[in-house]
Amino acid sequence: GCARDWDGLTCWPRATFGEVVKVPCPRFFEEITNIHGSFLQRNCTQEAYWSEPFPPYTVACGFDEGSSKGPEDQKSYYSAFWRVYTAGYAASVTSLITALIVFAAFRKFHCTRNYIHMHLFVSFILRAIAVFTKDAVLFADETMDHCLMSTVSCKVAVAFFQFSILANFFWLLIEGIYLQTLLLLTFVSDKQYVWWFIFTGWGAPTAVMFAWVLTRIHQQNTGCWDDDENGVVLWVIKGPILLTVLINFIIFINVIRILVHKLKSQEGGGSHSNHFVRLAKSTLLLIPLFGVHYIVFAFFPESTGLEVRLYIELGLGSFQGFVVALLYCFSNAEVSSK
Repeated sequence: GCARDWDGLTCWPRATFGEVVKVPCPRFFEEITNIHGSFLQRNCTQEAYWSEPFPPYTVACGFDEGSSKGPEDQKSYYSAFWRVYTAGYAASVTSLITALIVFAAFRKFHCTRNYIHMHLFVSFILRAIAVFTKDAVLFADETMDHCLMSTVSCKVAVAFFQFSILANFFWLLIEGIYLQTLLLLTFVSDKQYVWWFIFTGWGAPTAVMFAWVLTRIHQQNTGCWDDDENGVVLWVIKGPILLTVLINFIIFINVIRILVHKLKSQEGGGSHSNHFVRLAKSTLLLIPLFGVHYIVFAFFPESTGLEVRLYIELGLGSFQGFVVALLYCFSNAEVSSK
């Protein structure tokens, strides 16, 4: 019969002689035309050649060849977008590594608060490295046949990417929990909690990642694991992330309530109180900054608002590491005084 075929737009699966194969329109056409396309078909001829797609892409996917916004324009758009988020992640990595060096170099900054910040920095660095690795493995070679691409290396790259996202959200949750712990347990040494924080911040994402990999292998072991996931596989990753965002939102409300109460009662004072206020300002800013968009998109299909998702998750998201370094390190009065 006919072998798998990548025509530059769609992957056509292997077929027997005389078989007619039916596949949906590529999803990116919908972003171009705002039209939900129908199906394409190809026939595997007796000569073991694939026929031309029918109806053609222009008809089945609602795409007008005379349109000024075609696949090449879309490709150029994504290329420009790639340059933006690459610059964003590069700026984030540079600033985060600098912040790590500052916190590690001076003994004055060796405390539980900054140790937790440093782990958050590392999670952002891993996220940037994961994005660069994923791009290099999956998209560096434009001539690559995406029908046949299902290697261990590309699956590892995608799994590492998912782990870095999980670690990011879990360490943001740790920041929120730590802030609430400081406010509630003022007279208890916070050092006793640090190992629990580290265990949770890295252990929980690792456990979820193993569950996702096993589910992928047994439920949907297709391609490079970067395709659209079915419900069960999708929520193995999305569920824990959404849970961390919701818990952080509850912490966000509770911390504001505690701070308002403390300020009204003038409880505590001096540098100790100022330290809480500074930490609270940084953490309370990060919680909505990192979580709101995830809640907005969580319950919609992955194809919904793809262009908006790209702007938020890649365009703006690539600079989040820089914002974190700015809030927790470079705008810190203690660091500035050094």
